[in-house]
Order: sequence, then C-alpha cells, then structure tokens
Amino acid sequence: MYLARFSYDVLPINRRNAIDFIRKEVEAARANGLKARLLIPLTRSHGGAALLFEVELTSLDQLDQFRQRGVGSSEDTGNWMHAFSEILTAPPAVEILRVAETAGD
Repeated sequence: MYLARFSYDVLPINRRNAIDFIRKEVEAARANGLKARLLIPLTRSHGGAALLFEVELTSLDQLDQFRQRGVGSSEDTGNWMHAFSEILTAPPAVEILRVAETAGD
C-alpha cells in the first residue's frame, strides 16, 4: 500500500476556503473507493504546511487516475485545481510513501 500526501500552504485569511477545497478532494477520493483524509496540523515546524491531504493507494497508477479525474470530469478537476491554486502561496509539496506491511519491509 502507498500513501500520497499533498502539503498545501495558504495564508490564514484563505484557510477556510482551502479547507473547503480539500474537503471536496477528500469526498471525491472516497467516492472513487479510496481512503482519504484532510489533516490539519495543530503544531508545525517553521515552513511546515498549513494543511495536508492524504490518500491511500493500492497501486501508484491510482494516483495518476485520481489526479486526472479526481473531482468529477477532467474539466471539473482542472477547474477545481485552477481555483484552488489561486489561494496557494506555493505549489503543493507531494510525498509518496510506501507503507511497510511487515517488519522486513
């Protein structure tokens, strides 16, 4: 299993809008049968992300499929990404992690 984690930086004034955008992303992932969540840091290091979106994947192909059509049609997803990007202060940082299933992983 893999985790894809997207870290978003926004100004405090845009935090509520960013949460709404990410909640839409979480709902879309869940509608596609994926386990996803919005993470809101209670503490963070200097330069740490304001908000995070995390989705569990069984294959890395799922990530590409979700990013192309995650929030509806390709056009809807593109519109969502464009609108969200207008309130981001930097491009999202993306981490892809492999979950260790056993001690030997």
